[in-house]
Amino acid sequence: MQRSDLKREIKQLLVAELNLTGRDPNSIDDEAPLFGTGGLGLDSLDALQIAMLIEEKYGVRVPEGDEARPIFRSVSSLSEFIDGARAHQHDAKSGGAPTG
Repeated sequence: MQRSDLKREIKQLLVAELNLTGRDPNSIDDEAPLFGTGGLGLDSLDALQIAMLIEEKYGVRVPEGDEARPIFRSVSSLSEFIDGARAHQHDAKSGGAPTG
């Protein structure tokens, strides 16, 4: 899946699963902060829900605590994390060396 398709899918998931009623997924900027002011205004419970969605939908484990903060910065950072984690899983399954 191309990164732009993944970002679009993440935005659709966020709107649908976090009940962002009236929010158009296409209006969400890839770099907009997900938490706090100036972005989607999500909170820690939303972060938990996003982590569960990512693990369920994409089969990648999201770290907890401070390690997760940069992952949840924006839609772009979520897509980079998912892409990287899936590539690492693929490399591990195929016996190839992980790329960095």
